[in-house]
Parts: sequence; structure tokens; C-alpha cells
Amino acid sequence: MTLLDTAPAAPLPDLPGPVAAPPAVEPLSDLDVLESEAILIIREVTAEVERPVLLFSGGKDSVVMLHLAAKAFWPAPIPFPVLHVDTGHNFPEVLAYRDATVERLGLRLIVARVQDYIDDGRLRERPDGTRNPLQTMPLLDAIEEGRFDGVFGGGRRDEEKARAKERVVSLRDAFGQWDPRNQRPELWNLFNPRHAPGEHVRVFPLSNWTELDVWSYIEREGIELPSLYYAHERQVFKRDGMWLAASKVSAPRPDEPVVTRTVRYRTVGDMSCTGAVDSSAATIHDVVVEVAASTLTERGATRADDRLSEAAMEDRKKEGYF
Repeated sequence: MTLLDTAPAAPLPDLPGPVAAPPAVEPLSDLDVLESEAILIIREVTAEVERPVLLFSGGKDSVVMLHLAAKAFWPAPIPFPVLHVDTGHNFPEVLAYRDATVERLGLRLIVARVQDYIDDGRLRERPDGTRNPLQTMPLLDAIEEGRFDGVFGGGRRDEEKARAKERVVSLRDAFGQWDPRNQRPELWNLFNPRHAPGEHVRVFPLSNWTELDVWSYIEREGIELPSLYYAHERQVFKRDGMWLAASKVSAPRPDEPVVTRTVRYRTVGDMSCTGAVDSSAATIHDVVVEVAASTLTERGATRADDRLSEAAMEDRKKEGYF
């Protein structure tokens, strides 16, 4: 007989009662994921570059970018200025919205004016009347003068095939130019904003968003936009299948009758190259429903400057455009 055979049996420990199940964790929605990614990009790049700036035109994508930047640094103010390249052909409603937003948020606004370059001979008016392709030189000069090395923009990959090629963090050389064959990998969402002196990076936190995502986010967050994004009556004329606004900078030809139609704008650019679409969408929700049913991106449907050639956008981006 061993000691184990004679030892008294140890009492069984009291068994615990039923353990309460952990509270259910709500999965993140698609918009939550996109918002978190964009805020991460804004914070990380701001921390790594010396002088960031945000391109702000008053268009819906730049408005969402500004909203995300405000969230990224709340309760502190946005720690960088905003930059707008004013073509002189902008919609008055958008300029009014831009100025009111800058004043409300207490931002420093830098405006580079195309008209100044035309007045002193550095640029010349185009035969087609649009000034959108003329923005490159004022933009690059403003970046150089401000010594900005991180430039946030609202470009999205679904807008246009050239933008679909570009990385979230896009290196620009000392001349502000983009080489689509020389881009950095972004595996596992690792973004590299390092650059040599004189170079800078363009940063697109909305790269993975779609037009529908942008409008769904605007609806969820209750973001105010310029009124021309919603259905309203406007005097327009048809050119190349688009309704252009009748104005002093986009005058109709003799064979282009001016009519009054209920339209809205899906994107904002020059009045001379941005077309309106027939629409009755007067609220944010109406626009979300309309965009969900659309088979064309906003640029494909309403931007004449993208129709100049098959590679119009890519050519401009290589020169330093947005």
C-alpha cells in the first residue's frame, strides 16, 4: 500500500456558475472602414512631412476631405492651410461656400489665381475657352512658394482611369511631375511619404472611395454642400452632349439655344467645361439614390476637359496636375 492509497480524497472545488457571454461587438460598416483609413492616412502623413497643405475648392470631395481632417485632429484645429487654384471660371456658389467654410473653421486660405498668370503673360487663354488645364503652373508655383511637401487631394480611383493608376501617396519629382512607371508599393496599407529635397508627395485619402461612398458619407454626417449639387433651375445650352451653364465665361454659339432646365452638378470645375445633368434630386438622399443607379462616373458624364484626348487626364497629371 502506498501513501497515495491512504491519503484522503481532496474535496472538489466549487464549480463556477454560468459565465455571461461577452457583449456583442457591432461590426464596422463600410463607411466606418473608409473613414478610419482616411483619418489614419491624414494623421500619418501630417506627422511625417514638414509642411502639409490641403487642396480645397469647395467641391464635394474636398469638402469631405476637410471634414475628415477636422475629425482627425479634433478638438485641436486643422494644423495646415488650404490651397485653392482659382481659374476665374468658378461657379459663384462654390466660391461663396469656400469662403464661408474657411471663415467658420478659422483656416488659412491660399489662393493661386490663373487670371494673374494670364495678365502677366505666363499663360495664354486656350482656343476652347476652358481654363482647367491651365491650373498646373499656378499649383506648382504655390507649392514651391509655400514649401509644401505633402499635398492632400480628394482624388478617387473610380473617377478616371489615370487616377486609378495612382497610389494613395504619390511621389512628385523636383519639377512637380508624376511618373506612372515609378510608384512605390503600398502593401498592407503601408504608406511611404519620404522624399528628397525639392520633391513632394500628393496624398489621396479618398482613393478607395466611390462617388456613392462619398454621397452616403455626406448623408450620414449631415455635411453641407454648395447648392448647385442639388436640383435647381438654370439656364443651360447643349454642347457635345452636355448641358453647360450660360454665362459670360461659357457663352453659347449661335446654333446653341439657351433653355431653362432643372439640373444639378455631379462635379465642380470650370463653368466652361463642367456639364450639368437633368435631375430632380433635391435632397442628399435623392442624390444617393440617383448615384446608386448611375452607370457613369461624374467625370465621365460631365467633364469636357477629360475628352480632349484619350489620355487627357494622364498627360496633365504627368505635368503636375492634381
